[in-house]
Formats: sequence, C-alpha cells, structure tokens
Amino acid sequence: MTELTPSFNDQSPLYDQLYRYIVSLIRSGELPAGEKLPSKRRLCEHLGVSLTTVERSYGLLTAEGYLDARPRSGYRVAQLLTLPLASAEPAAPPPLVKESGRHNREEEPSPLDERFSTAAVDTSVFPYATWARLSKEAVYENPDLLQRGEGQGDLALRAELSRFLHQYRGVRCTPDQIIVGAGMEALLWVLLQLLPGATFALEDPGYAALRGLLDNLNWPYVGVAVDEKGMSAQALAESGADVAYVTPSHQFPLGVTTPATRRSELLHWAYARPGRYLIEDDYDSEFRYASRPIPAMQGGDDHGRVIYLGTFSRTLAPSIRVAYLILPPALLEVYRAKFGHGAATVSRFEQEALRRFVASGSYSRHLRRVGHLYRQRRDALVTALSGWGQVSGADAGLHLLFTLPGREEGDLVARAAAAGIRVRGLSQFSLSAPPRGGSLVLGFAGLPAAEAPGLVQRLRQALCDGVAL
Repeated sequence: MTELTPSFNDQSPLYDQLYRYIVSLIRSGELPAGEKLPSKRRLCEHLGVSLTTVERSYGLLTAEGYLDARPRSGYRVAQLLTLPLASAEPAAPPPLVKESGRHNREEEPSPLDERFSTAAVDTSVFPYATWARLSKEAVYENPDLLQRGEGQGDLALRAELSRFLHQYRGVRCTPDQIIVGAGMEALLWVLLQLLPGATFALEDPGYAALRGLLDNLNWPYVGVAVDEKGMSAQALAESGADVAYVTPSHQFPLGVTTPATRRSELLHWAYARPGRYLIEDDYDSEFRYASRPIPAMQGGDDHGRVIYLGTFSRTLAPSIRVAYLILPPALLEVYRAKFGHGAATVSRFEQEALRRFVASGSYSRHLRRVGHLYRQRRDALVTALSGWGQVSGADAGLHLLFTLPGREEGDLVARAAAAGIRVRGLSQFSLSAPPRGGSLVLGFAGLPAAEAPGLVQRLRQALCDGVAL
C-alpha cells in the first residue's frame, strides 16, 4: 500500500490539492493499476486533514474513473487507457541552414509569450479518465455507431442538449431544432446558406473570425456600435441589416452583458419586419464571477426570431470540435430542404461519449471545477493590474479589457512585443475607430495565478519605460 504525502498550499481547497496529487501519481505510473490506497480514516489521520476532505477527493477520483471502490476491499487504482510511449531515441533535428542576410535558427528570437491569449483554455483540468472511460463504453456498447447516423447529429445527444440547455440556460427548444456540427465555423457556413442575400449586422468591436468568413464569401455586412449595454438597438434599426449577430452574455471583446431592457429592444427590432433574425452566440456564458448566469435571450423569444449558437471547444478542449445550432421552426424547414440528406460532420463515437459526459453530470462538475480555476486566475490578474490603468469586462468570461488612458494602442502593442509579450489591441477587433483608445484585450485562461504578478510586472516595465506618468 502506497503512502501518500502531498505538499499542501493555500491556493486551492485541500480536497482538490489531494485529488490533483493522486491523479499525478496515477498518470505518471507511480500508482499502478490495482494498487490499493489507504483507507479514508487512515489517510485523514496521516495527513492531519478532515475526513470530509479525503471523502471528497476519493469520491471525485472514483467518479472520474481513476479509482475503483470495492466493497470490503477499499479503493484501488483503476485500469486506464494509456497512450503509446514515445521512442527512447528522439529524432535528430534538421540541420541548421544559413541564408544570406539572415541569422541562423540558433540566433533567431524566441516566440512571443502567449499567456495573454484570448483563445487559450487550460486543458490540464480536462477529465481524461472520465472521457477515456466513456469513450471506451461508447465503442464497446454501441456497434450501431459505425453506421452513418443522422445529418443533424444523433437524436440521443440532441435530446440531452435540449434538456441541459433548458435547465442551465433557459433555452426553449425540441431536439428536432438542434443541429450538431464540427465547430462554429462549419455551422456558421450552414447558417449563411439558410439566409441568402441577408445583410448582417456585426458588433463593432466584435468577433473577428465571423468577419473573416463573410469577407471570404463576399457577404454583405455592416458594423453596429456596441455601448455599455451591448449592440445599440437604435443603430441597428438605422443600419439596414436583416440579421444581427450578438453576444449578449459576455460581449467580445468589451466584456459587457446585455441587460433585459436592451434584449427586449433587440427582439422588437427582429419582430418589426418579416425575415429579420438575431443570432445569439452564447459566448463564455458558462463563466460568471459576479452573479449567476443570465438566461439566454432565446428563451424569451416568442416569435421564432432567435438563432442560438454554442460550442464545447471553450469549456472542454479546442480539439473537441462539437458545436450546436438551434434553429427557429421556419429556418428548420429550409435546413431540411437544403441539407436533409447530408451526413453528420461529427464522429458518432464522439457524440455518444459527449452525451454520456453530459447526462452523467460529469460536464456540470467539470464546469464548476474549471470555473473555480478561472476565477482564481481572473482575480490574480485583476489584482496584479490594480492601481495601474483601468480594468473592465472582468465579471465573466476568459478575458478582460485593460485601458491606459492617453496612450496610443499601436505603441503599447509594439512595446510589449519588443519585450517578448504578445498582446492584442482593441482596434484588432474593430471595424471603425475603437470606442476607447489605449486598450488591450488580455486573456487569463492560459495564465496561472502564480505567474500573473511576474508577467504583469514585465508588461508594465515594457509599456512604461521612458514614459512620463
């Protein structure tokens, strides 16, 4: 029986630290499959912690498949799926090539530090054991998954999504209204085929990837200003657009949340003329730090004018390319006429693993755990930035807006790059002049709390060196 001796600190709950410690031993092979762990009472006496702490850790490890709980035998390490080991002999690096007028590779500067990236997510907390177990079950228990499947996605997954979204986001839909697809970009392309000739209104500043997609397709769009309540309903009415793309839960990149009054104004805009729609991208709705999640706007739509978009890429891992689209009944008929004979774009095995993950409560537990982690990182970054500039949009999501009044954005970005740090200015996401100058969009999902003070100190030195404050 292995003696467990973690080193506790005060950065997270003791049960979570013990859980992480045991997971690291299992994944490294120090705790092999079948190894018996100390009893709960013996371990709490050995570590000097409460029985509740050990029970919560063991319970989480068992729920995620790291441990097997055996009657009258205690807890033993489960047999996990493992990846093949890399070759002991690493491949030789390619020879260095010198080119005229250029330094060789050894002399080239290192890549920029990307810890402020707004696209980052922390995959270290991905529930590997649970996902592996559910994937294995899907493969062995459902041979029918080798068949083609429905183009909209498997009905079982769509039914589970319908239940989950109603419970957690107030979404009202039937499984028939849900389209499962391989990523947001793929579903946006499908959506464009359902709205031929429609002029899109985009938040300004807003989601740059959608703008790029529309540019590639020569699709007509207009920018509509975003204020402290989200997209301006008055400006939208004056834009001549037919479809408005909005992120009301946590606007990217300003970080504002659209209140009920503004949501009502946007809905009335859509109702005022046939053929108008709102596309609600429920961006970062899972992560709120100052209040409970606000119900989706789709749940308050009584006339079928809101199209709802969501994805698992931000909450689980970027490589899990599962997104979903909820269509109003009128557009669902158009979809079936155009795409009714198509095949699913997401593996049915992955769909079934995801369904089991959501239905078992594992997804909800994962959201709580990763939400706690991101809250810590948000707090650490806000604390490190305090007293220097202005922080806004930090009540939710995985990024915030940092403004240095009177500074020129291009100079800030260039200074940070010269110091080896990549930051993105607000104008990168704007069609017109940014609503506030000297603003940087800083992500914190990829920035561990302990590293925030040091990185901010480097950034501050780079931005303020030689500048009169």
